Amino acid sequence: MSRIGRRTRLAALSLVAAGVTGAGVLLAPAAPASAAGVNWDRLARCESGGRWHINTGNGYYGGLQFSRSTWKAYGGTKYAPTADRASKAEQIKIAKKLYAKRGLSPWPVCGKKAGVRQKASPKKKAKASGKTYVVKSGDTLARIARKYHVKGGWRALYQLNKSRLKSPTMIFPGQRIRL
Repeated sequence: MSRIGRRTRLAALSLVAAGVTGAGVLLAPAAPASAAGVNWDRLARCESGGRWHINTGNGYYGGLQFSRSTWKAYGGTKYAPTADRASKAEQIKIAKKLYAKRGLSPWPVCGKKAGVRQKASPKKKAKASGKTYVVKSGDTLARIARKYHVKGGWRALYQLNKSRLKSPTMIFPGQRIRL
């Protein structure tokens, strides 16, 4: 193989690797917000009708519908054998431990409902610089945020442009975004 052919192949591979890495930054699940950001009552209303002592016989117990194995794995048995026999406060303590490890994924349907995750405090609100940027082919929000030193990175850039973008992974050449 000629030196030029080898260089071209290596350059192409490094571009693919960089693209995959950049996409990984945008596609990676966000770290779970603090457990204080979850409205446990609303989640319980969805999971169990808000009945904290429910045992319907389906293998899930309590207001947040813990399986017996999850309840045990996260230390719930120090309060009661199953979640339905524990207090609301005890169930929430175990839910916060579970949430710290797995986010809202243990509640795949109800965790996505509006109002379960409380809005972030206004202190974290992204501020626009008054400048705009026209998206070019190959751009990602992460790259743009780094290039223009956007405080808060791609997440802040997405917040600034939420009304213009369907998702942080879907930006298109020619789109004008606020910085």
